[in-house]
Amino acid sequence: MQVLMAAFLVWTLLSPQGRGGEAWPTHTACRDESLQVLYQSCDALQDFGLSVDQCLKQLKPNTHIRFGIILREDIKELFLDIALFSKGLSILNFSYPICEVDLPKFSFCGRRKGEQISYAGPVFNPGFEIPEGEYQVLLELYNQDHSTVACANATILCS
Repeated sequence: MQVLMAAFLVWTLLSPQGRGGEAWPTHTACRDESLQVLYQSCDALQDFGLSVDQCLKQLKPNTHIRFGIILREDIKELFLDIALFSKGLSILNFSYPICEVDLPKFSFCGRRKGEQISYAGPVFNPGFEIPEGEYQVLLELYNQDHSTVACANATILCS
């Protein structure tokens, strides 16, 4: 029963009709011969830009990304939630504080509504090889008030 509930939740979040409107276009974050990462904003009001500099099955510990968005909310604090699924089954759930009041990790911490975030730099991770398969990733950035700053449905295709 839990598997069916999780599958329904993923389908609802990934379905543009579940949000009651037109979906944002699907963007390519990166692509090479054996790996492709696609994403689509799941925020009904706003799209954003994201790219990964090197698209490798062997994820490097300091992968460089580019990210841009205009803020609809202040970000005194900013958190990232990641949920990874394969074949409708949850594989990983992860939460990470990006900006904390006493420990701002990035220059955009503390930005206010209407300002632009533009980040180009490393994202630190343990580094690992992505196994063959198709994966769905739900990403949500939210602030201290639990207001969504950005949200994405991503698909990872690895062969």
